[in-house]
Amino acid sequence: MATLTRTAPSPVRAGSRAEPARALVPAGWLVVLSAPLALSANSPAMILPTLAGDFGVSLATVSWLVSAFGWAMALGTPLMGGLVRRRGIRPVLLTGAALTALGTALVAVAPWLPLLLAGRALQAFGGSALVAVAMNLAGGSTRRMGTIAAGFGFLGATGPLVGSTVTAAASWHLAFAIQAVTLVGVPFVLRYTPKGATGGDGRFDAVGAAVLAVLVTALVAVPHYPLPGAVAVLIAVVLLGLRVRRVPDGFVPATLLRSPAFLAASGMTLLLSTSYFAMLFTVPRLLAEKTSWSAGTIGAGQMAAMITGSVLVFGLAAVAPRLPQRLLTPLLLGLGGLALAGVFLSPWALGLFAVSTLSLLANSGGQAVFGVRAMRAAPVEKRPVAIGLFNLAFQLGGAFGPTLVVLLAN
Repeated sequence: MATLTRTAPSPVRAGSRAEPARALVPAGWLVVLSAPLALSANSPAMILPTLAGDFGVSLATVSWLVSAFGWAMALGTPLMGGLVRRRGIRPVLLTGAALTALGTALVAVAPWLPLLLAGRALQAFGGSALVAVAMNLAGGSTRRMGTIAAGFGFLGATGPLVGSTVTAAASWHLAFAIQAVTLVGVPFVLRYTPKGATGGDGRFDAVGAAVLAVLVTALVAVPHYPLPGAVAVLIAVVLLGLRVRRVPDGFVPATLLRSPAFLAASGMTLLLSTSYFAMLFTVPRLLAEKTSWSAGTIGAGQMAAMITGSVLVFGLAAVAPRLPQRLLTPLLLGLGGLALAGVFLSPWALGLFAVSTLSLLANSGGQAVFGVRAMRAAPVEKRPVAIGLFNLAFQLGGAFGPTLVVLLAN
C-alpha cells in the first residue's frame, strides 16, 4: 500500500497540545485496522446452537454472547471517541490493540461461558477503539468513510460462513480468535502517528462517561428485561440531561444534542443498523426452514449476496458526493424498507439473498453518508466525540437486532 504524502488535519481542538500534521493513512490500512471487528461480530450467527449444546444452556442464554459483544462495542465506541479527543490517536490505537490481544487470548482458551463472555467483551472494547481511530483518520471524506464501511460489509458478510466453517473444521475457540487479524494493521497505522503526541487538554468527564455507560447498558438490557430496562433507561436519560446541563462541554457535548443534523444522522443510522443486523441473523434461519440446503450452502449464498452489497457500497460512496443530498436519505431509507418488506413478502428462497444485498447496501451506505453528515454537523474540536456518539447509534443496532431476532424466535 503506497504511502500518500498529503496530510490530514488533526482532529483535536484548537489551542490544545495538537498532534503534528501527519500523512494521510492509506484507506486500505484503515480497513485492515477496523473491518475484522465486523467479521468477529457476525461469526456467531450460525453457531449459537452449537455453543448452546457445548455449554449445556438454552439458546436465549448463549445469545448473551451477542448481547455482550454489542454492549461492549456500543459502550466502547463513544468512550474511545472521547479519549481520542482528550488523549489523541496514538494512545487510543495502542489501547485498542492491547484490549483486542487480551480478549482474543481469553476466547482462545475459555472453558466456561462467563470467561468467554469476558473475552468477547474485551475484543469488542478493543475493536471499538481501533474503529474510532480509523474513522478519525478517514478525514471526513465520504469516499474514505465508504471504503471503511464497505470493508465492514465485506468482512461482515464472511462472518457467519467463516464462523461455521472454522467451528466445523477446528473449534469455535478459533472462530472467535480470528479477530486477531486486526492487529496486523496496527504497526502500519502507527507509522503515521508521531510519538509523544497527546492531542488533548487532559481533562476527562468521568461522571458523564459513567452516566452514558449506564444508559447504554440499560438500552442493551431492554430486549432481555423490558420493564426494568425501560425504567433504567428513563433514569439514565434524566441523569445524562442533568450532567449535560451542568457540564455542557463534557463527555456528551450539549452542542451535539442540540444539532438537528447530528441527531437525524444518528437516528437514521440506528434504524438501518438494527434492521441490518436483524436480517443478518434472520435470513439464514429462514433459509434453513424453507429449504433443504446445508449450512455451508446457505452461508456461501449469504456471503455472495453481501459481498455484492459491499461492492455496491463502494460505488455508492464514489458517486454520493455528486448526488443531491436531498435524494440520498430517501434512497437509503427506501432500500432498507424494501429489504425489510422482502423478508415477509418474498415467495422465493433466493429472494432472501436479495434482501441481504439491499439491507447491507442501505446500512453500509448509510454509515458512510450519515457518518460524514454527523461529523460535519459538529464543531471541528468535537468531531472525535461526534464520531464516537454516531458510531454508538450504529453499534446499538448491532446489539438490538440479533437479540430481538433470537428472543422473538423463542
